[in-house]
Amino acid sequence: MISANTQQKQIQLINTTTDIENWYGSDAALDRMYPPAIQKLAQQHFTNVAVAKRAAEFLAAEPGMRILDIGSGTGKFCLTAAHYQPSAFFYGIEQRRNLVAIANEVQQAVGITNVKFICGNFTQLDFSRYNHFYFYNSFYENLNGTSKIDNSIDYSAELYYYYNRYLYKQLEQKTEGTRLATYHSLEDEIPPSYHVVKTEMNDLLKFWIKI
Repeated sequence: MISANTQQKQIQLINTTTDIENWYGSDAALDRMYPPAIQKLAQQHFTNVAVAKRAAEFLAAEPGMRILDIGSGTGKFCLTAAHYQPSAFFYGIEQRRNLVAIANEVQQAVGITNVKFICGNFTQLDFSRYNHFYFYNSFYENLNGTSKIDNSIDYSAELYYYYNRYLYKQLEQKTEGTRLATYHSLEDEIPPSYHVVKTEMNDLLKFWIKI
């Protein structure tokens, strides 16, 4: 586990608007803001810039929307989305305390204020506080034979199915018009009341609206 002091030393501060734009210009530039160990995980486990930008555009359909990223990791989706959609507010929920610490350090470095990272399990949240949702299949790690971010949390097939059922029920209770963006989802967590309105990235990125 990377210490907070090490994280702070490894994250480069951004001081100008030009630097900030360059940081969001590519995944390579963005990933350099993170510690080397996290950079190695980025391609497989964390949302890339292009996906985050497109998903944020769909989810932030109106000003003032409160958007939840379920399993936010090091905050790459939230920070990118918040940059491109400053009129929305993005929340990230993540179980791993060290990843939340990294996300907070990067947020402070880039000076984005319309983001909040929460350390905890998404089952502890009140879903009524959020308008729309982003989901990058964060439960998939629980299945046997899948790549894990680290060994700091418990994994099991039982947890995979429990989390999917829980999210399904929470989404089912949301009002008509609720938006959901999924990336690499197996779609076990999506109630039939949600309809795909658009797909991108070879159908890996899907946009849903509850009817």
